[in-house]
Amino acid sequence: SKSPSPRQNTPVRYFIMKSNNLQNIEISQQQGIWSTTPSNERKLNGAFWESSVVYLIFSVQGSGHFQGFARMDSSIGCEKSQVWGSAGFGGVFKVEWIRKESIPFQFAHHLVNPWNDNKKVQ
Repeated sequence: SKSPSPRQNTPVRYFIMKSNNLQNIEISQQQGIWSTTPSNERKLNGAFWESSVVYLIFSVQGSGHFQGFARMDSSIGCEKSQVWGSAGFGGVFKVEWIRKESIPFQFAHHLVNPWNDNKKVQ
């Protein structure tokens, strides 16, 4: 049982995580971990510590679909993982997958991002 978050009154944050391939998402779903580029780490860690919950919505680049979403369950550490077999990733962090399902972008076209000129979320 998890203890209540000390950040309960702070906003929920959402991030679209783009992957170069489906294999990385499958590894994440099996192992409950994710890694991103170092340039994304500061933003994600800040959201993790300042928000009550951080949701990560995953999409393979060029697929036209979301592959599911997960909750960020730890901050990003210094430990790196070689499971993705690609250089350029930063530290590993824990994620808990909530939904593992391919959903076409067209089902989310009514969602827009006010912090990105009201562009469609995809």
